[in-house]
Amino acid sequence: MPILFSDVTVVPMDGAPQVLEHAYVAVEGTKIASVGTEPPEGTFDRVVDGAGKVLLPGFVNAHTHLPMTLMRGYGGGCDLHTWLNQYIFPAEARLDSRAVAAGAGLGLAEMIASGVTCVADMYMHTGTIAEQILEAGISANLSCGGVYFGPPEDFSPEDCSDCKNQQALTRQWHGAGDGQILVDASVHGEYTSNPPLWRWMAEYAAEHRLGMHVHVSETQSEHQASLERWGKTPIQALDGCGVWDCGRSLAAHCVYTTEEDWALMVEKGISCVHNPWSNLKLGSGVAPIPAMMRAGVNVALGTDGMSSHNSADLFSDIKLAAVLHNGVERDPMAVSAWAALEIATVNGARALGRDTGVIAPGKTADLILVDLSAPNLIPCHDPVEDLVFSAHGSNVEMNMARGQVIYEKGSFLTLDLERVRWEVEHYALPLIFG
Repeated sequence: MPILFSDVTVVPMDGAPQVLEHAYVAVEGTKIASVGTEPPEGTFDRVVDGAGKVLLPGFVNAHTHLPMTLMRGYGGGCDLHTWLNQYIFPAEARLDSRAVAAGAGLGLAEMIASGVTCVADMYMHTGTIAEQILEAGISANLSCGGVYFGPPEDFSPEDCSDCKNQQALTRQWHGAGDGQILVDASVHGEYTSNPPLWRWMAEYAAEHRLGMHVHVSETQSEHQASLERWGKTPIQALDGCGVWDCGRSLAAHCVYTTEEDWALMVEKGISCVHNPWSNLKLGSGVAPIPAMMRAGVNVALGTDGMSSHNSADLFSDIKLAAVLHNGVERDPMAVSAWAALEIATVNGARALGRDTGVIAPGKTADLILVDLSAPNLIPCHDPVEDLVFSAHGSNVEMNMARGQVIYEKGSFLTLDLERVRWEVEHYALPLIFG
C-alpha cells in the first residue's frame, strides 16, 4: 500500500541538522521510497496531508522492561537495591505468562501512542513479549537478562535456566516477522551473575552473531562493589570474559563509568543507553553523557521500566536529557536540541543494529507525525526546539512502524486496548497484588 506524506515539515535526522519545509515522503512496503521537496511520480493508495505537521523518525526506546508497567508507582521513595529486593522481586515472583502479556500490551500501547517504533526489552517470559510485539507491529531487540547466583564452580549451562532461556529465545524468535524481532544475548548485570555465565553468554553471542544487553554501573554501590571484587569496573570485569566482543552491545545506565570505560566502549562498539528519569527517580545519580559523547561513545535513550519511571513518554526523556546536562555543565549546548533528538532516533537505531532512525530512501519506514497546531506547540519558530522542549506524547497524531500505520488520532490499529485493560485490571493486578 504506497503512502505519500505531502506538504509536511520533515526532520530527517540524516546527519546535517536540517529541516525540510513543504516536503514529500513516499513509503512503499516497509521502506521509505523517496524524500524531497517536489511531489514524486506515481500513484498512491493514500495521501496524508502534512500541512501544519512535522514528520520525524520514530523513537527508539533502547532500554526498557515492558511488563513492569504493572508495577507503575509501586515502592516509590526507595533506592534501587531496596526497591528491587523489597518490592519488585517479590512482585515479579508472582508473574505468569498471561500477566506478562497484559503488562507488555499496556506498555506497548503507551509507547506507540507517544511515538516509539522500536524497543530493546529485557525481561522474563520473553517469548510471550515477542508475541505481543508481533501483534503490535513495532520492532524489538529482546533479551532475557541472564542471572546466575550459584557458586562459580557449580555453573553448568545445562542446569542454568537462563542459558536454556537464551537458547530457546534465539531458536524460536531471532529474525521473526522478517526481522521485526531480533534476539540479543544478555547478562542482567555484574552484580547478579558471575564469570562462568559471562563467558558462556559471550561465546553464545559470538557463535550466533547476536548483540549483547547489560545493566552497567547504575549505582555507586554496584560500581564500587565490582572494584572491590575484581579490581575492575563492571565494564572492564565483563570485558575480561569477552562479553563485549560481539561488536554491538547495549550498556544500560553507565552512571559511574570512567574515561577508561569510555575508551573501551568506543573500541568494542558498546552503546551507552541513558535512562535519565529512572536514574533520578531512584536517586542513582546522573550519567556523564556530554563527556561520553565527547569521547566518541554512541549514546542512545531509554525509559527503563515503568516501575522506576512511571511514564513511557519518551518525549519527556528527550527533554530531560537536554536540560539536565545543560544545567549540570552550565552550558546550554552541552546536549543540544539536535543531539537530544539524535539519541532518541538515529543513535538508538545504531545501538540496536537497525536500519532506521533516519528519513531517507531505503531506510525502514518507522515514522511519526506530530501535530504542530496543538496549543503547546504554538508558535513554532523552530520545529526541533519545539519537539525537544515543548512536545509530549499526546501530540503524536500518527505512528507508522515498518510501513504500517499502527496508531492514528487516538486509535490503536493493531492492539485491542480494551482487552489489554481488562487483562490488567481483572487478571494481572489481582495475581500480583491480591
